[in-house]
Amino acid sequence: MQIFAEVTPIRDLIIKSKKEGQKIAFVPTMGNLHEGHLTLVKKAREQADFVVVSIFVNPMQFERSDDLNSYPRTLDEDLEKLAAEGVNAVFTPTPDTIYPEGVDSHTMVEVPVLSSILEGASRPGHFRGVATVVSKLFNIVQPDIAFFGEKDFQQLAVIRKMTHDMALNIEVIGVPTVREMDGLAMSSRNGLLTIDERQRAPVLARTMRWVSSAVRGGRHDYASVIEDATDQLRAAGLQSDEIFIRDARTLMAIDENTTQIVILMSAFLGKVRLIDNQVVDLSPEPKLDEENSDVE
Repeated sequence: MQIFAEVTPIRDLIIKSKKEGQKIAFVPTMGNLHEGHLTLVKKAREQADFVVVSIFVNPMQFERSDDLNSYPRTLDEDLEKLAAEGVNAVFTPTPDTIYPEGVDSHTMVEVPVLSSILEGASRPGHFRGVATVVSKLFNIVQPDIAFFGEKDFQQLAVIRKMTHDMALNIEVIGVPTVREMDGLAMSSRNGLLTIDERQRAPVLARTMRWVSSAVRGGRHDYASVIEDATDQLRAAGLQSDEIFIRDARTLMAIDENTTQIVILMSAFLGKVRLIDNQVVDLSPEPKLDEENSDVE
């Protein structure tokens, strides 16, 4: 496994690999790798000849300096995990490499509408930072395929639209959320939870499943469902941040054309913000033919 901190050497290696006919897969990360990240790497290995992983904590997508500074950084451990997975190259740039004239002076990529709704409304500039850094990393690595976790549902939608609108010849592949045994979505931030908080954290996923069951059961009073879910989180010691029930394809309000919804949830547990989501199919479940049913 080769490790690069500068643009030119990794770009030269990828050009060489492409000339040899190798298919390039790319997994962008901010490090502090867990099994969720490694699942992306495994999927990349299955579908490509040459796998590149980036580790870069992107300052442009953080609103607060304290949040940026406290983001867990475990580079040595990350590199060991990636080597064990057979990754070919790792790109570990510094902020000066990505933003040589500073974040504020750098050209930015803005994805309209999707970047300013839902989480984007409460975190202005966040998805601009995501789109900008992913666009730049795509231009550096020039992958054929790129892998992202579906846990960051809106982020994945933003990246897909950016890739489509900019006519980038890259297939963006979403990989289902990887969960702990108790249902908690894997996240780098889980390591910041205290022992007590970690025991309570799965309530977010359980509440999300309750919302899914309520909707499947015919509750379309979405505002009331969200209020009930907020109460459930509060009773367990979680502070609801945002809960949305939206069209899974457009992330807009549900209408008569909606066939799938997405439940998007975030909550604070102590100082840690947890996020999760679930897609729910609104198509009615097929009923058993009573004449052909095996049920007595």
